[in-house]
Amino acid sequence: MTVSEKTSASASVPAGMESGYRPGYEVAAERILEYVVRTGLQPGDRLPTEKDLADEVEMSRTVVREAVKILSALGRLSVQKGRGIYVSMPEQSSWQQSLANFLPADLRQVDELFEFRRHLETTTANLAAQRATPAQVKAVREAAQESTRAAQEGDIHAFTLADEIFHTGIAAAGANMFFASTVDAVRRLQRQVMTIGMAGVAGGSLQVAAAQHEAIAEAIAAGEAGRAEALMAEHIDMTAQQFQQEIWRRVVPGDDTHA
Repeated sequence: MTVSEKTSASASVPAGMESGYRPGYEVAAERILEYVVRTGLQPGDRLPTEKDLADEVEMSRTVVREAVKILSALGRLSVQKGRGIYVSMPEQSSWQQSLANFLPADLRQVDELFEFRRHLETTTANLAAQRATPAQVKAVREAAQESTRAAQEGDIHAFTLADEIFHTGIAAAGANMFFASTVDAVRRLQRQVMTIGMAGVAGGSLQVAAAQHEAIAEAIAAGEAGRAEALMAEHIDMTAQQFQQEIWRRVVPGDDTHA
């Protein structure tokens, strides 16, 4: 390892751990992944040659070669002999498989979806109340207000758009990319329920949901994490009950015992 690579490894150690040591290939692997993200490379895209990649990450070819081997073993890169280095195609995880197998008119699966969503979005509401920037608070408030306008006009399409912006805005304000991406995935499934399991919602419920949006937005703006969490739980519980009742009505026509 060169002196500069030793220095780079030391500089990459988190604060408070300056005495630690990181091998150059670990630093190179980190920089290669950063390069992939920074340049917007997608699965199947080709990376520069080993020499050019070494120049990009400012490390030696030997160290970069070791880093590429590690990233290949981890499934992040694919080395194709005679062709070059590529961003790997991700393997389908059990989570992705569950998304592919989701049945939007299956009451049990809808129950599971909302059970998961409740835990997920109460947490993001709590985090958003603690971490939201002024711009994010403004965006969440505006989405809540737009949902109120749409509800008053009985415009389901406009309400659905505002609802989407509201919930994803809160997830983004939670400042955790894993929560934000999972909220997005779960809401994609909910859109399937809306489209296939129940085409539209009862107009009377929109104004209640919009009022809940506004209350949640104000709790986040005030930094009241516990209140934001509790209000989000109430909101999702109400939505879940409406979905369940509507799906049951459509699956078992004429049975009003679950209404």
